[in-house]
Amino acid sequence: MKVKVIPVLEDNYMYLVIEELTREAVAVDVAVPKRVRAGRGPQGPGRVPREPPRPPWDHARGNPELARLRPGLAVLGADERIFSLTRRLAHGEELRFGAIHVRCLLTPGHTAGHMSYFLWEDDCPDPPALFSGDALSVAGCGSCLEGSAQQMYQSLAELGTLPPETKVFCGHEHTLSNLEFAQKVEPCNDHVRAKLSWAKKRDEDDVPTVPSTLGEERLYNPFLRVAEEPVRKFTGKAVPADVLEALCKERARFEQAGEPRQPQARALLALQWGLLSAAPHD
Repeated sequence: MKVKVIPVLEDNYMYLVIEELTREAVAVDVAVPKRVRAGRGPQGPGRVPREPPRPPWDHARGNPELARLRPGLAVLGADERIFSLTRRLAHGEELRFGAIHVRCLLTPGHTAGHMSYFLWEDDCPDPPALFSGDALSVAGCGSCLEGSAQQMYQSLAELGTLPPETKVFCGHEHTLSNLEFAQKVEPCNDHVRAKLSWAKKRDEDDVPTVPSTLGEERLYNPFLRVAEEPVRKFTGKAVPADVLEALCKERARFEQAGEPRQPQARALLALQWGLLSAAPHD
């Protein structure tokens, strides 16, 4: 199993999972279809990739174009709103392409129909992989757009039962801000401090921070540490789902506090790219 990490848009990730023996492929979260085709290369005859995207639409907006370019493409997912969906998947359903098994895990919270995908190979020394979209990210989790904190807690609890060596491929590059918030929650956590230092270096080098592993996430991700005393103390809550809900609210405030700098930075980039013209000075 080979996973190609494809950064697109402002901070999204797409993935191409290739079964190296049969050359079958699964594209995950197709936002920019030409990037999938560039990453895939030529296909053998009769190979039809399956594509399991999920809303929101920044993850699935490329489906119609890719389906047009590849007639017969199977587009799979749990949410009936997914563009060009050909078959709706159920929680616990298992698929297979080549030697790779895929277990479909419904993980509502961010959206009602959010699904994560656990991939593994039998008798293989390589670790399994989790494509977690907006459910679980490096040092964070998605906001509860359509679901409740209780649903998000249950989804994360289920993902947390997967093997610790599982590689986590999330839907966005939010690692730096997530770790800055994690440091606010647990200022004495050495794992947070070390991961934040590492992420800053990756950011400076413009290199992706994915994948992490589930074992690592349990050490520094506050949303997987809701039963830990420092996290409970930070939120003032004791019940795990209540702790997670309080964390989500605190994170929203933390992000809002940092937002005023973003429009200015984006305007500067737009000027550099020639998307805006500077007004003449008197």
